[in-house]
Amino acid sequence: MSRARQPSEELVQLDAAAVRSWCARSLDALGREREEIDAINVYPVADGDTGTNLYLTAEAAHQAVEAVFAASAPDTAETVRAMAHGALLGARGNSGTILSQLLRGMAGVLAEGGDGDHLARALAEAASAARRAVAHPVEGTILTVATAAAEACADGGGLVDVARNAHRGSRAALAATSGQLDVLERAGVVDAGGRGLVTVLGALLETVTGQTPPPAPTTPHGPAPHEECPTEGGPAYEVIYLLEADDTAVELLRARLDALGESLVVVGGDGLWNVHVHVDDAGAAVEAGVEAGRPHRIRITHFAADSAAAAARGERAQRAVVAVVPGEGLAGLCAEAGATTVRSRPGEPPAGDELLDAIRRAHAREVVLLPNDTDLRQTAATAAEHARAEGIRVALIPTRAAVQGIAALAVHEPDRRFDEDVVAMTAAAGATRYAELAVAERQSFTSAGVCQAGDILGLIEGDVAVIGTDLTDTARTVLDRMLSAGGELVTLVVADDTPPGLAPDLEAHVRSGYLAVDTTTYYAGAGAPPLLIGVE
Repeated sequence: MSRARQPSEELVQLDAAAVRSWCARSLDALGREREEIDAINVYPVADGDTGTNLYLTAEAAHQAVEAVFAASAPDTAETVRAMAHGALLGARGNSGTILSQLLRGMAGVLAEGGDGDHLARALAEAASAARRAVAHPVEGTILTVATAAAEACADGGGLVDVARNAHRGSRAALAATSGQLDVLERAGVVDAGGRGLVTVLGALLETVTGQTPPPAPTTPHGPAPHEECPTEGGPAYEVIYLLEADDTAVELLRARLDALGESLVVVGGDGLWNVHVHVDDAGAAVEAGVEAGRPHRIRITHFAADSAAAAARGERAQRAVVAVVPGEGLAGLCAEAGATTVRSRPGEPPAGDELLDAIRRAHAREVVLLPNDTDLRQTAATAAEHARAEGIRVALIPTRAAVQGIAALAVHEPDRRFDEDVVAMTAAAGATRYAELAVAERQSFTSAGVCQAGDILGLIEGDVAVIGTDLTDTARTVLDRMLSAGGELVTLVVADDTPPGLAPDLEAHVRSGYLAVDTTTYYAGAGAPPLLIGVE
């Protein structure tokens, strides 16, 4: 346990090390209070995830700060910008998106200086920026708490005084939120997003003083009997995505999304934005993003399913499987088999927080995690450790390809003992040799010789084994090499953009040359490698 600073050790400037400490303390505090904040989440949707969303947003900010420290000795400006950029990339939910804009607003001022006056100006700019980002600001929310924090230290002063006044003002405003929104008053709670912001400001106060501040209240006047607050009528989906677009396109996007739904928050700038909206037509919200620029990291949450999961807290399913898959077709296949899926797109593997979020969404006491990619092994292990710390029993099966995950899922039996199920799934995955066909992007040296841009590469167990010029011919050669060691079942996973005759040709090739071998074909849809092959 670290000792508290003495008064003489109180900070007078927020330097890079202090910002780093603030990020770490915010993450720790939100981690401790995540479930408590989730429990009071009734506005704008009673889906019980505000604490989790704030934690994941803070985790992304913390990881970005740690990354710049690992690469160099950053100054304050670099550190606060990394904090804001990380939060923007990892923002989750309504409150997480607003928090990322608050941090962005602060970063612009703190990059110029870290004394008390700069902190006061940073808080004012943060509150203003957050309100500008929300299409229809509502009082009694995180916006109200942010404004109160800024107003409480508007006169400036020393760093400690400003941090203390901001924290004190935010606590008072938080307690008053219950009387500003009927839904909060009926539930007998304060605003969950505002509660999280008080926690972040408390972490800032602890950073500059060394003293742990009192915890923020969850109810306006101390403990109160909890009453269930039903989800009020509203849009069916939450849509979030990162968007690369210019300012003019984003202004048009705001108007279009505002007409489509509610709870619209668009944060960011300099060509990169985080878009959050609640709508009934999720497809239209994504299409609007496509017309405005380049959307990616698209997340769509169905509130009815999320609310049902929240209502079932304490009634978790016994076991679930979480699988990372390339292509929408495989996602649908695995979902039909009962798995919670995470999409992996070319050049854009899922981050640790996405895997952790999927484990939580599975809402089970026991989870089998299938990363289906060698490069995701460490990311998946970290997500599993976080989940175990939350009381979820997680078994990570180190599947290295989607075909190994399919084999493991095929023998999954949720009714047998967990250890037995994991052993059977691991054995099925381990007994599946895998290959992939890819197109070379440039000339390079491989274990099979020199390839040229546009050549077809046949990779077996991750190593280039065949270089060809025709997809079908190369696939036949790869199959022959794999089946030379024996096999009973060939699994073909075909992407949308492959020649239409590829799968039938390969099935016929196996039938004619390997009489005892069966063949199964799945269609991966868009976003998958041209061909995946598994041999069991």
